[in-house]
Amino acid sequence: MNKIYDFFNLHQGEDSKAKVLENVLSNISFRGANLWILACAIVVASVGLNVNSTAVIIGAMLISPLMGPIVGAGFALGTYDFDLLKKSLKNLLIATLVSLLVSFIYFVLSPFKETQSELLARTSPNIYDVLIAFFGGLVGVIAITRVEKGNPIPGVAIATALMPPLCTAGYGLAIGNASYFAGALYLYTINCFFICISTFLIVKLLKYPKVKFVDADKEKRITRTVSFLILVMLVPSFYLAYVLLQEKKYSQNVGLFVQKEFVDKGYTLIYEKISFNSRPKKIELAFLDKRFSNEELVALKDRLEAYEIKDAELLVRQDSTDLKQDILKEIDRQSYNVSEKDFTIQNLRKQLSTYTFEDKQLIKEITILFPDLAPFSIGKQLVIVSPDSSYHENILLYSSDKKLEEASQTTLENWLKTKLGSDKVKVARIGN
Repeated sequence: MNKIYDFFNLHQGEDSKAKVLENVLSNISFRGANLWILACAIVVASVGLNVNSTAVIIGAMLISPLMGPIVGAGFALGTYDFDLLKKSLKNLLIATLVSLLVSFIYFVLSPFKETQSELLARTSPNIYDVLIAFFGGLVGVIAITRVEKGNPIPGVAIATALMPPLCTAGYGLAIGNASYFAGALYLYTINCFFICISTFLIVKLLKYPKVKFVDADKEKRITRTVSFLILVMLVPSFYLAYVLLQEKKYSQNVGLFVQKEFVDKGYTLIYEKISFNSRPKKIELAFLDKRFSNEELVALKDRLEAYEIKDAELLVRQDSTDLKQDILKEIDRQSYNVSEKDFTIQNLRKQLSTYTFEDKQLIKEITILFPDLAPFSIGKQLVIVSPDSSYHENILLYSSDKKLEEASQTTLENWLKTKLGSDKVKVARIGN
C-alpha cells in the first residue's frame, strides 16, 4: 500500500515551502521590468492575432508574466494570507488594465481591422477552456513547488492562454464590438478562476502552513473572510462550467437531431441558426427544395425530446421571400469583405458585354447573302452627340476591294435593322 502511495506522493521532490513562497511573492508585482515585459508581450500577442499567426501568439504566451498574481492569489487563499491576497488581486487588476489599454491602442492604430480566426476563437469559451485552465493550473503549481522545475512551466503558459483573450478584449473595444469584448473577458475570467482554484487545491494538499496572527479574534475574522472569498470564487466558477457544459450538450444534441432527421434523409440544408441563450431556445433551419406539411412539423417538434432537446422551439423557414432575404443577409454577413476590385471587374465585364457581338448565326447569314463582303467586322460603338446625350450604334465595317452598290448597302442596312431590332445600324467600307 505504501508503494502505491509513493507513486502519487506530491511531497517527493518538493522544494522548501519558504523558498516556494518567496518565488511566488517575487512574481506577483507588476512594476519596472515585469510591467515592460507584460506590455511588450501584449503587443506581440496582438500582432499575432492581427495577422493570424499561431507561432507569434505562442511566443507571446511564453514571455507573459500574467500567471504570477493568479498563482499568488491561490497561495493566499490556501494559506489564509489576506495581505498576500490583496496584493495579488491588486497586481492582477493592474496587469489586466495595462493589457487592455496596450491592446486597445494597438488595434486602434492598426490598419488591419479584419476579424481573424485566431481572434474569433477567443470570443466563445466552452467547457474545454475550463478543463484546460484547471488541469493546466494544476500542472503549473505542481511544477512551481518542485526543486527541479522542469519543462512544464512553458507548456502551462501556452495551454492556459491568458494573454490572447485579453488582447481580443482590447480588439473588441477598439472596433466597438461589445460581444467580442464580453466573450474574450469571459474566457480570461474563467482561466483566472480555475488556475486560482487549482493552485488553492494543491496548496491545501501539500499542507502549506497558515499565516500566524497574534490576535486570535483577528485570525478568526480573516479566516471567515478568506473562506467567504473562496466560496465566492468557487460557486461562479462551477456555475460557469455547468452553463458551458449545458451549451455544449445542447449544440451536440441539435447537431445529432439535424443529422439524423434531415441530412441522412437526403434533405439539403442551406440555413442553420442555433440560439442557446434565448428563451425559449431556438433552432432555425431552411432547406433547398424540401417543404414540410404542418403534420410533419408537429412530428419533428415532438421528436426533439428524443434527442434530449428541451425548452427549444423549432422554426423551419419555408417562405421563399423571407428565406431569400435571410440567405442574402447570411451571405452578406460572411462575405462582407468583398474587395472593391471584384466589383470593378464585374462592372468592366458588364460594360464589355455591351460592345461584344457574338451572334454567330447572323454572321453566317451575312456571309451567305453577301459573299463579296468579306472580310468584315461587326460590333457596337458609343456615339456621343453632346456631353449629356449619347447612344449605341451597330456598325458593320468591310474592306473588300469592290464597294457595295448603293442599293445593296441599303438592303443590307435594312436587313440588319430587322435582325438586330434597332434603327441604329450603319454599313461602311474602310480603305480606298
